[in-house]
Amino acid sequence: MTTDAVTPLRQRMIEDMNARKLGAHSRRSHISSCRRFAAFLKRSPDTAMPDDVRRFQLYLAETGMSISNRNRIMTGVKFLFRITLRRLDLVTEIYHLREPQKIPLVMSQDETRRLLAVADNLKVRMLLSLGYGCGLRAGEVVRLKVKHIDSAQKIIRVEQSKGRKDRNVMLSPEVLDLLRQWWKVRPSHRDAGTPPEERWLFPGAKSGKTMSTRQLNRLFHQAADAAGIKKGVTLHALRHSFATHLLERGTDIRVIQALLGHDKLDTTARYTRVATGMIAGVESPLDLLSEPRKKSRRNRKGQPPA
Repeated sequence: MTTDAVTPLRQRMIEDMNARKLGAHSRRSHISSCRRFAAFLKRSPDTAMPDDVRRFQLYLAETGMSISNRNRIMTGVKFLFRITLRRLDLVTEIYHLREPQKIPLVMSQDETRRLLAVADNLKVRMLLSLGYGCGLRAGEVVRLKVKHIDSAQKIIRVEQSKGRKDRNVMLSPEVLDLLRQWWKVRPSHRDAGTPPEERWLFPGAKSGKTMSTRQLNRLFHQAADAAGIKKGVTLHALRHSFATHLLERGTDIRVIQALLGHDKLDTTARYTRVATGMIAGVESPLDLLSEPRKKSRRNRKGQPPA
């Protein structure tokens, strides 16, 4: 792992990850993390000692790296030690830091309306509408195929997404209408030999490939700038806004959990902290102090009637 060549140790780690069916993103992240550890050691990680692991973690802290990235790197190194090398003595030296609990950044309904209004290009409006209207992640949007759209049941089937899970989300009439418009003008010159149901809704520049999430992210930021949205929102804010706006309209939180594909209700419950409509509607106890006290309805004993 000290060079770009596939060393026997890296090959063994790749086999271990494939055997456990880790996703492509996780595999790349783990390999990158171990290469960084090897570069720090200036020798192969299989020669590491407990003090090397300690010094590496101190080095990451000194670089000013975020807690999220530090945890990610040590997760990859931990896989190498625990699974591939079976060095449990080194695993005990690894620690993970508690990440700051930040509330998701969401857009108001007015900001969302402006964002979709400035997307005068049909493809961009279609992509952003799927993100906000269905609560899809960027990777889920770009990987949609014809077979995933069920207009009869009015659902979109999301296959093998995060955590290798399937789920269904609603297919609104507006999204369905946009999809039908898009299908009429969608580039089809690379569809030769591909069954209709297996065709990408948003094909990429290369045959058989879909458009990239990086391209989708760029289109989102262009639309956000054009809409005059000053918040530091990201593409994922469409999914956050989807959940928050449903919650503010009174949708059951367990329904939102199913639509988002969350395993734990706690993950979905964080949107209660950013549902500004719900929060602003709560009456402060300070306001109650200024209200006139209600008179008691009980008649005092022995008091003659007026």
